[in-house]
Amino acid sequence: MTSHRENLTGDGYGLSISQIPPRLTKFPLLRRIPMPLLSLLIGLLCGISIWVVLEQVQPRALRKIFSAELSTRMDQQARETLIRFENYLTAHSSATRLLSNHRLLSSYLEPIYWYDSDGYSPLIYYENPPWLPGASLWQTLVRPSHILLLDIKGRTRELYNVRRTSLPGELLSVDELFLNESRVQSYMTTLQGKPYLLVTDTTEDATGTNMGFLTMVTPIDSEFLKASQQGVSASGVVVGLLDADEQRFLTSSDPASVAGGTGVDEIAREYLVTSQSFFEYGGDFNIQFATLVPLSAVEATSQRVARVARHQRVVAAATFITVFTLVFYLLSERLNRMLRRMSGFSRIALGGEQPVIESGNQIFVLEDWIRQFIRQVRRARDEMREEHESEMQESEALKQAIMEAALDAIITIDEAGQIVEFNHTAEEMFGHRRINVIEADFQSLIIEPRSYRRFQRLLNRFSAAQAGIQPDARSEMEARRADGTAFPVEVAIKPIQLKDRVVLTVYMHDISNRKKAEQEINSLAKFPAESPSPVLRVNRLGVITYANPSSDHLLEYWGCERGQTLPQYWRRRIAEVFASGRDLETELTCDRRTYSLLMAPVTDLDYVNIYGRDITDVHLAEQQARQHQQELVHVSRLSTMGEMATGLAHELNQPLSAIANYANGCTRRLQSSGRDKEDLIYALGQINSQATRAAEIIRRLRSMVGKQPPVRSVADINDLVREVCSFVEFDAKKSQVKIEQALSLESLKIKVDVVQIEQVLLNLIRNALDALLEVPEPGRRLVVRTERMAENSILVAVEDAGSGIDAEAAAHLFEPFFSTKEGGMGMGLVISQTIVEDHNGKITAEPLPEGGSRFCVILPGYLKIEEASAI
Repeated sequence: MTSHRENLTGDGYGLSISQIPPRLTKFPLLRRIPMPLLSLLIGLLCGISIWVVLEQVQPRALRKIFSAELSTRMDQQARETLIRFENYLTAHSSATRLLSNHRLLSSYLEPIYWYDSDGYSPLIYYENPPWLPGASLWQTLVRPSHILLLDIKGRTRELYNVRRTSLPGELLSVDELFLNESRVQSYMTTLQGKPYLLVTDTTEDATGTNMGFLTMVTPIDSEFLKASQQGVSASGVVVGLLDADEQRFLTSSDPASVAGGTGVDEIAREYLVTSQSFFEYGGDFNIQFATLVPLSAVEATSQRVARVARHQRVVAAATFITVFTLVFYLLSERLNRMLRRMSGFSRIALGGEQPVIESGNQIFVLEDWIRQFIRQVRRARDEMREEHESEMQESEALKQAIMEAALDAIITIDEAGQIVEFNHTAEEMFGHRRINVIEADFQSLIIEPRSYRRFQRLLNRFSAAQAGIQPDARSEMEARRADGTAFPVEVAIKPIQLKDRVVLTVYMHDISNRKKAEQEINSLAKFPAESPSPVLRVNRLGVITYANPSSDHLLEYWGCERGQTLPQYWRRRIAEVFASGRDLETELTCDRRTYSLLMAPVTDLDYVNIYGRDITDVHLAEQQARQHQQELVHVSRLSTMGEMATGLAHELNQPLSAIANYANGCTRRLQSSGRDKEDLIYALGQINSQATRAAEIIRRLRSMVGKQPPVRSVADINDLVREVCSFVEFDAKKSQVKIEQALSLESLKIKVDVVQIEQVLLNLIRNALDALLEVPEPGRRLVVRTERMAENSILVAVEDAGSGIDAEAAAHLFEPFFSTKEGGMGMGLVISQTIVEDHNGKITAEPLPEGGSRFCVILPGYLKIEEASAI
């Protein structure tokens, strides 16, 4: 260990500086300068060079850029100021049009007519005249000095002195050519040596007659120019009007700096002047719009740019020197660490002596070290080649063992298709001995003739792969055993590049069991497709992922195809099924067919299976059964009415007898002359009342006997009870029975087929009357009760004090053709039960403790939508 430490620090470590070849000592001075100092010197030299180059190039480039940018900014600012000035002029034109077309002016001019003989002295207003609207409407936009009202010959008839200043005399009569040129005319001219803007528009009275003109006179002074540039930062910029011919300013926005009459040459040392022409406002002289930018602002900007550029050059040179020096320093430190690390690594990995890492320029030391290192790497490469060859021999032996133990048949063939190697699994799979198949033709021996073309295509893809095309590595085909039997295999070919040739390794896997499993799976998969009933699968998003051919009617009804989304309503139903996690059964009618749909969720896999069943025939049978039931109910009503014929005839006989008696009385009174007509009127009223009573009896009879389609309507059960009791009133009197109606005080609404429910009540009450015939008259009692039960159910109870129901008869009361009455058909209670259950109700019978029986009918109550939501 001690000798090793000395080797790391002494001469035994490796090559010393004196052992470096002479080629590396050409630059003895550079070898002695440390890398950090050398980097600092090179960085200073490069920084100074960069400073000198930038000092020569950058100022000229900046001056060009600044000049171009300044010119662009000047042009842009000039355009912007001109646009604002022209917009301000347009505002005056708009204000003039507004005033000339205002209803106040047309109303004012309607009774006025100016004659040529009238005096020319205009009417002057110092406050808002009656022919102008309020100042708040138009003075927020413009501020003219005068507004003139002219006749059709251009003579000033009335004027409004807005600013209380004198009107130039030239405006007392305006040129007719100017007035007739257009509807609205804007004109710029000089009056008394000052620029003015004249905007004129025609005026009409209320009848549309041309009465003259309205002229707005506005002096273009400093206030006008400042107002045209409102909302824009001044920054020392001045705008003005320039006489292009004389090159002097007529007016400006800053009279203190640029007074009227000042020449352009006089301000050239203080401002940069940009003048622009505009031709839309006529005039008798050439006027240009000028934009003046102070030179002081431009020079200040130029000096700031120069200072920034100089500072940037200093920063760039200093940054370059700093970065260059730092990079070289870090590089030298990195090289030192790398040399030490590489030296230690090479000593451990390769052994031998290594160069001594001395102070000085590490680049030269690194060059020598690399040369030594390369020689040692070559020696190590030779040693590793020998070791690799030994490992390859061991690997070949291992691969051979793997091939022998592989579960797949592995056969190696050459480019001619002859077998080179045949593993043990191949011997068992095909029934050939290895020794017998070496150098045999692989295709004719192993491949079934039906698969020759497929195998050749696989070989052709391999040949294409050698040209740079990646083949499909696997293919299925049929192979042949030694006994001639064929079986399916999966074939994969892998090329192996040897030193002087290419061999192909063919992997063959027996897939007989997999084919059988696939056949069974396909058979199961065809099961829903072969089903005559619709079968669909829908995912959580409502997308139809599968639908068998029998589902085409449903898809056509939904208006979608396989792979598309169900309609919104059915997507909500799917979501409800997922949320509940339970099966949901519903019905759907399309193309005159009715389907029962069972939605079965499979929440783990996020889909719902929909199983459909055509129940059209079932519904048709149910409909026919209901029709037969209705016919049976109708027959039962006819039978009941037949049994009640005597009572109905008695009821009809009473009003008819009264009608006859009253009619005879009227006849006698008419024959005698001494009777009062009031007696006749009373008698005729009684005839009408009895006729109405007879008609009502016939109406009720027709409603009970008539064959009508079942129609459900909202009715009060109390009214139905009263109606039925009136039917059996005669039978009750005949049986010496008084029917007590213990009806609920509240209205008990139900939605039913009124005729059918009346038939049920009629059957129960008549049965009760028949039962009371078996007891003495004093003990005969019949009560009909109505009340509201829990959960909004309506109860109708028919209680009688008859002989009651024995236990044996109670078990068969609601069976067809069972009756306790002599001559009874045994269908009344059966039909009544059918009717009540069809209304989602129930009917029960029970004996009373004190004797007699009680039949109860329970029906669901009817609630309006708002009442149901409140509950």
